[in-house]
Amino acid sequence: MVFGGVCATVTSIIAESLKGWNLVQLSFAATTPELADKKKYPYFFRTVPSDNAVNPAILKLLKYYQWKRVGTLTQDVQRFSEVRNDLTGVLYGEDIEISDTESFSNDPCTSVKKLKGNDVRIILGQFDEEMAVKVFCCAYDEEMYGSKYQWIIPGWYENLWWESWINSSQCLSKNILAAMEGYIGVDFEPLSTKVIKTISGRTPQQYEKEYNAKRGDGQSSKFHGYAYDGIWVIAKTLQRAMKYLNATNKHQKIEDFNYTNHKLGKIFLDAMNETNFFGVTGQVVFRNGERMGTIKFTQFQERKEVKVGEYNAVADTLEIINNSIRFQGLEPPKDKTIIQEELRKISLPLYSILSALTILGMIMAGAFLFFNIKNRNQKLIKMSSPYMNNLIILGGMLSYASIFLFGLDGSFVSEKTFETLCTVRTWILTVGYTTAFGAMFAKTWRVHAIFKNVKMKKKPDPAGRDISIRPILEHCENTHMTIWLGIVYAYKGLLMLFGCFLAWETRNVSIPALNDSKYIGMSVYNVGIMCIIGAAVSFLTRDQPNVQFCIVALVIIFCSTITLCLVFVPKLITLRTNPDAATQNRRFQFTQNQKKEDSKTSTSVTSVNQASTSRLEGLQSENHRLRMKITELDKDLEEVTMQLQDTPEKTTYIKQNHYQDLNDILSIRNFTDSKDGEKAILKNHLDQNPPAQWSTTDSSRTSKDPIEDINSPEHIQRRLSLQLPILHHAYLPSIGGVDASCASPCVSPSASPRHRHVPSSFRVMVSGL
Repeated sequence: MVFGGVCATVTSIIAESLKGWNLVQLSFAATTPELADKKKYPYFFRTVPSDNAVNPAILKLLKYYQWKRVGTLTQDVQRFSEVRNDLTGVLYGEDIEISDTESFSNDPCTSVKKLKGNDVRIILGQFDEEMAVKVFCCAYDEEMYGSKYQWIIPGWYENLWWESWINSSQCLSKNILAAMEGYIGVDFEPLSTKVIKTISGRTPQQYEKEYNAKRGDGQSSKFHGYAYDGIWVIAKTLQRAMKYLNATNKHQKIEDFNYTNHKLGKIFLDAMNETNFFGVTGQVVFRNGERMGTIKFTQFQERKEVKVGEYNAVADTLEIINNSIRFQGLEPPKDKTIIQEELRKISLPLYSILSALTILGMIMAGAFLFFNIKNRNQKLIKMSSPYMNNLIILGGMLSYASIFLFGLDGSFVSEKTFETLCTVRTWILTVGYTTAFGAMFAKTWRVHAIFKNVKMKKKPDPAGRDISIRPILEHCENTHMTIWLGIVYAYKGLLMLFGCFLAWETRNVSIPALNDSKYIGMSVYNVGIMCIIGAAVSFLTRDQPNVQFCIVALVIIFCSTITLCLVFVPKLITLRTNPDAATQNRRFQFTQNQKKEDSKTSTSVTSVNQASTSRLEGLQSENHRLRMKITELDKDLEEVTMQLQDTPEKTTYIKQNHYQDLNDILSIRNFTDSKDGEKAILKNHLDQNPPAQWSTTDSSRTSKDPIEDINSPEHIQRRLSLQLPILHHAYLPSIGGVDASCASPCVSPSASPRHRHVPSSFRVMVSGL
């Protein structure tokens, strides 16, 4: 046999070549996991456990403290990478999750930060002493130490190992020690702690005492016990081989061994695998050439390592020394932040308040519906399309009703019912919106069609240390949410834009009962702004159901209420105060585009006035204007009359402009339906006599007394002939003198005041005057 091999590189070369020499090798110090490959090193054995032997011990420790979520931090060296890879295989299938695997070459801080970002609390490290100082420096900077974290690292570092590398770190010594406090080291046990006699007849304690006495001041090696047990392994192997040869073949001895005698070499190999005795390092047993030894756990407590437990690989048992492990908190760290799921519910008082507001809104909508139905035969309501108004109210009620459904969540209904509500409440709100604004825009389209098409007949009408609360939110989603929302927003946005277009086109319609463009514009503006703000804020507050429900409900209430009030409140006020103001004494005004179209087609305003209603309103307006003109001119006549009565001597000095005023009084314009637009002028009988009779004096009368001349019967008769017809025509409109169906006053323009026919009622009025 070959006994030895400490350095991994040398041992691996020897072990690979001994197969050709038919020799068995036994090492007491080579721990590299690479040598565990039996296909490559079939004749290699070792009394010291490999570095991979700590992984079953780590698994047992994790299960003991119920740590099911860990992370690894590995130095980029083959030795450590192999241990990490083997650990992954050991943990696989054991219900333990490796949530993050990090590696580093020189600076571990980035990897440490990633571990913290992934909420890794139990860190399994594989690195040497130099990197260990840097790792704990980074851990201190990231606050990854204390009661929330547990570091598990190799335990084979030299005593006071940090003092040799503390100067290479950027952290203070006290900071590194603070981060190191409580870490657990894992390594093989140099000597057994059991007080049992070994194969040599000594207990492990007796052996250690004798060993220390013999070595004197020489440096101690932690492999000395494995070397001692290794000698016993060789001895016991040769002994079993001799017994086997004696029992099977009395003529062959072990001295007959040579490098080509593979039969004898196989006997030695089998005898080695059968090794099983209690040595100073514990039970010595091989499994596929690997030593099944004892793994110890130490903890860094107050600047020193204290043994806290051990793992027996043969029995697969873990023993924790009572009250030896000191955790930084009252209990072992949690392997992750404990998430306590809490369903975020809509507050019942908030739901009650918003439901009350919704009920008030529905009552208001019901009142508007009653008002609209009750007064549907009123001219004001009839002209404003009462059936469309009913649809607007229905849309508002549907929008109000959706609020009740938006407030129902897991605290009120079951999960299955909630899924149904997702669809129902969305459709109710969507249909309500479309119904309300669709009806409103349909009304505007009707007015637009009437006034823009001249060929149509016009019809005016709290968290704990490692515990956090995870809010559970219930919300509606589907597999194509983005497409669905895009379609809904697009076509409803187009609907609002179309409504704005119609409102703009009908802005100049002067009949209030028909012109809702201003209110539609205000409704669209309010709804558009509120929808944009509400949708954005609602999306940003998805994690706050109370805030989201409050915003959605208030937006719906505000939009529905404003829309209904803008449509019905003006009509209610007008109907209560002055029901005829919205339909009388107004002339139709046309947009600039219509005027341009009329000028191109040589169609005047009279082409639109073929309807009897517009013609009547035009005549009434002109009649009112002429009556005001006559009243003004009558005042001028009174002044002239007063001058004639008070100063008769001034008769000969009446100025020519007075006669012109009198002539204006006697000229009353009137509209006719003739295409050439000629005006018929109503004149009194004085138009046939030239004004010179008034402006000149007879030579035969100049010699008479002025007073006698002005009071003569001829002058009195002449004044009456002037005043009575004027008074008669001035007051004809007030007593029905101008008939609405006539194009001119009911008199003959050429008839004399003395001979024309006057009804009896008119004559009585004149006599009274």
